[in-house]
Amino acid sequence: MKIILDKAALQLEKNLPFVVYKKPESQNCIGFFQKNDALFELENFSEKGFAFATFNGNQKYIIPANQSEIVSAIWENAHENFVDNELKSNSDFEKIKFTDLVAKGIKSIENNEFNKVVLSRKETVNLNRFDLIDVFKKLLQLYSSSFVYCFFHPKLGTWLGATPELLLKAEDSVFETVSLAGTQKHTNTNKIIWHNKEIAEQLYVTDYIVTLLDKVATKVRISKPYNIKAGNIWHIKTNISGVLNSSFGLKKIIELLHPTPAVCGLPMDKAKDFILENENYERTFYTGFLGELNIENKTELFVNLRCMEIEIDSKLAKTQAHLFMGCGITKDSIPEKEWEESVNKSFTMKRVLEY
Repeated sequence: MKIILDKAALQLEKNLPFVVYKKPESQNCIGFFQKNDALFELENFSEKGFAFATFNGNQKYIIPANQSEIVSAIWENAHENFVDNELKSNSDFEKIKFTDLVAKGIKSIENNEFNKVVLSRKETVNLNRFDLIDVFKKLLQLYSSSFVYCFFHPKLGTWLGATPELLLKAEDSVFETVSLAGTQKHTNTNKIIWHNKEIAEQLYVTDYIVTLLDKVATKVRISKPYNIKAGNIWHIKTNISGVLNSSFGLKKIIELLHPTPAVCGLPMDKAKDFILENENYERTFYTGFLGELNIENKTELFVNLRCMEIEIDSKLAKTQAHLFMGCGITKDSIPEKEWEESVNKSFTMKRVLEY
């Protein structure tokens, strides 16, 4: 594992692109270390490498396998002790802004403009100290059931995350995806009780995905909803699988699935328009997708949730972490509760930062 972390540090020193990551429940950590600083756009999804795309889908990039040294190593969780930082509260101004945004979304739903919209906010944290490799190691230690990654490109920036949501897993024509929605903070009790709002929200996502897949796939199978824990958050999850029709390839199914109702809303176009018009910040790679593309004839992409962008201003000797949190809004949403959900989600990244 040391060889991967050392290579990542060296790439950073040389200002060269790289990504290091670990898949959920796996002990295998993988690194793509690009040999030049070129920015490669993802064009037709026949490329091989590590994909990194925006929420809008208008920017899709790849660290190509044929331009990179690829290294893998076993991650052994040493359960090292580190300070679990005191979590600071958000400003009243940020709370008012977000609850007003949620209230506006609820009103649009009541006016039948759409059934669901996923609204998010961006929170900037000033860091006292930041070590990219150290923070990545903390994420690995804390979130073994998530897709944990550290991505750097001099032309795109620095991103880290621990996302619980699979977008697509595919080999030849066989694929898997998930419907993930509903949020509840973990407590000491093992009894998870979901309210109508969360159940309906997750069902929206499931029904939408299945309806899409019925047009392009056969043998579509849907599991029963079940609870899954990601960090200190519980979600409702449904597994969905099937076989693509011969006339539909990887590009088509990715374009169908992204963005899902879990990060955008329903109907997608109207919800997306509302997001772009009202969130008042650019999501960029938050709620985009990332992961392996056509590696050993397999593709495994994840939705970029529970993530942060790191901004370093060397002239001012200042480092900031931009955190992103979203909530699924339905007619049953309560703005205050959605704010609390966003705060709970922010803890995933705040736990590993010093500020």
